Amino acid sequence: MVKQQRGEATIDQLLTAALRVYAEKGQQGFTVSAVTKESGVSLGSLYHHFGHFDGLAAALYIRCMERLFEELTVSLRRTRTARTGLRALVHAYFRFTREQRDAALFLHASAYSGYLAGHAEEIQAAKHVQVAPLMEWLGDRIARGEIAPLPVPLVEIMVMGPITEAARRWLSSTYCIDIDEAARHLPDSIWRSLSPERDHRSVA
Repeated sequence: MVKQQRGEATIDQLLTAALRVYAEKGQQGFTVSAVTKESGVSLGSLYHHFGHFDGLAAALYIRCMERLFEELTVSLRRTRTARTGLRALVHAYFRFTREQRDAALFLHASAYSGYLAGHAEEIQAAKHVQVAPLMEWLGDRIARGEIAPLPVPLVEIMVMGPITEAARRWLSSTYCIDIDEAARHLPDSIWRSLSPERDHRSVA
């Protein structure tokens, strides 16, 4: 038990240090030597727990993703209607982006990075578990007639697409976007695109 606890503590130490390194030094400075130096954990221990540096990066990506979807799921459970749920989803995503900027930055900047490619199946399996409550919520709202009768994966794209792109641009120095303004306008815009009163026959 003690050995297991020590192992978990070392993993947490490495992942925490890795996120800090990425936030401070960017993708170019995100290296195994920088992480071991920042964490104080030996290279051998890193390889023991994660196999190699790509394994650590994948584990960090999954950890950040789990934190994000935990907040999104909690926000949905506090709502009673489809419209208020969508609004809560937008605000929860942007709140996570602001308050856990380092984790949000890693998620958005690393999504298509080479160091995650070797763990695509593992990441996809973890994402499937995390996104399941959202997909279930959307499916229930569609079944109740609160959201337009479109395929759930398409609805998920219509909901999350604008949110993730706004967050990505806010995190990037390339664009100038006011995330608070996005939080004010996006919920109603997304709702209008999914309202059951709108004719979606050309989309379906």
